[in-house]
Amino acid sequence: MPEHSTGPVSLAAATAGAALIDIGINLAHESYAEDRDAVIARARAVGVTQMIVTGSSLASTHQAIVLARERPQQLFATAGVHPHHASEFTPAQSSELLELARQPEVVAVGECGLDYFRNFSSPAAQQRAFHAQLELAAQVGKPVFLHQRESHADFIAILREHAMQWRGVAHCFTGSGEELRAYLELGLAIGITGWICDERRGAHLAALMPQIPAQRLLLESDGPYLLPRDLRPKPAARRNEPAYLPHVAARVARARDESATTLAVSSTAAARALFQLPDVPSI
Repeated sequence: MPEHSTGPVSLAAATAGAALIDIGINLAHESYAEDRDAVIARARAVGVTQMIVTGSSLASTHQAIVLARERPQQLFATAGVHPHHASEFTPAQSSELLELARQPEVVAVGECGLDYFRNFSSPAAQQRAFHAQLELAAQVGKPVFLHQRESHADFIAILREHAMQWRGVAHCFTGSGEELRAYLELGLAIGITGWICDERRGAHLAALMPQIPAQRLLLESDGPYLLPRDLRPKPAARRNEPAYLPHVAARVARARDESATTLAVSSTAAARALFQLPDVPSI
């Protein structure tokens, strides 16, 4: 069991037995290859009863669907092409992605959007892939799992071009109050990660948490990335995993001046409503 700030039992107790849903975990990532079953078991032990496995390329989407089929009602998948891979997104890939998105294990289209911070694909290629995936989401009738980094103006403009209201989530929100208000006006849910636990980059997020309606606030690990910086004692490895999600939930709850149990109940209900997830027996 990984080390936590106050131990695994305390993390589970932080939400008083209320189930949590990790809406964004890159469980197909190679860093989980040797102990994926143990990662899932550790998550379950602290109350993370359901997880959505992120598809960020055709390959990882295929893997996410396989994992979801192996653990029905516990794991689900998204189907998408991350902006980093947008230059590889051909019409043939678009057709394949459409078929993948139609699979019953897939609960959202994405991870899709814009990332001008890295620009591993050109902005033009990113925009083309983003447009295509928004059209695909409308075609299959599923919400979108959205990525945006240093591209807010173009990101919002493209979303508005396709629809005035969106069913979906601004994944791993790290932005400003202005950006938050724009996303909420579009109807988006907001995904919060361990970024809020980073005193260097995420301190501003605490003041924004009360502005997010409870029915639109979702929790995600984004593992193996974004290990919460304030875990004590610090884990030996830097890999993040869903077992740390109760720690993130507790930090968000403090910022909202509510109990971790209240947040767990509302965020879980919000995730089930957005992604149409089945209920599972209480933990």
